[in-house]
Amino acid sequence: MRIRAALLAAVLLTAVGCGTGAASDPNAALKVGVSPVPHAQILKYVADNLAKDKGLKIEIVEFTDYVLPNTALVDGSLDANYFQTVPYLETFKQSSGAKVDWIGPVHLEPLGVYSKKHKKLTDLPEGAKVAVANDATNEARGLRLLQANGLIKVKPGTEATATIRDIADNPKKLEFVELEAAQLPRSLEDTDASVVNGNYAIDAGLKPASDALVLEKAEGNPNANGLVTRAELKDDKRIKDLLDLLQSQQVKDYITQTFSGSVLAV
Repeated sequence: MRIRAALLAAVLLTAVGCGTGAASDPNAALKVGVSPVPHAQILKYVADNLAKDKGLKIEIVEFTDYVLPNTALVDGSLDANYFQTVPYLETFKQSSGAKVDWIGPVHLEPLGVYSKKHKKLTDLPEGAKVAVANDATNEARGLRLLQANGLIKVKPGTEATATIRDIADNPKKLEFVELEAAQLPRSLEDTDASVVNGNYAIDAGLKPASDALVLEKAEGNPNANGLVTRAELKDDKRIKDLLDLLQSQQVKDYITQTFSGSVLAV
């Protein structure tokens, strides 16, 4: 979701003032903000099957957007979150000045191009309407996927932050529509194709491994989703224990068996 600077600044001024500023009770439940799919599913598996072995209590808090899990972490409502990538986190930190830290990766949700009207990317007609996310990180990521598959080219040097205004070559004269990431699955009724985040695709009943026209490759992909916490909690034993569990072989096996290639353990 696009973070509007003025609104974010106002939220964070309040949030910083409300933060705890100190590590919590080591015996208290760890409040973790997640997206519903697949993050909440994976974390629930950990809470139900693995957490007791470490004496860890986990309270799962679900969010359906990409803004509130970070602002809630900053204001102390959460102890950690698990929904985002390093590039998205870095963009948030640069915009807000928040002191939050990446703890470690858990899984990759390959970004995909989906269509209800066409079977292949090469079938897209001239002037086809294509929807992409409107937040900086996912828009650039989506445009890189389209570029990797020969549909467009962005200006050299803009790959990491590209928006549709950085498209330098668009031979099919595709018409781009920028939408909030959560709206992209629903946009498929009105577009020729949409570039959809893995979690929203799965939540909408799509199967990335079989339904996507193309998917991101896992090799060398910097967009793994992982665990994030405030700076003062990064050495908290509960945080370290949670990361150990999220990166355990049991969780890797669960991801492989549950999501059949639509979510990839890292």
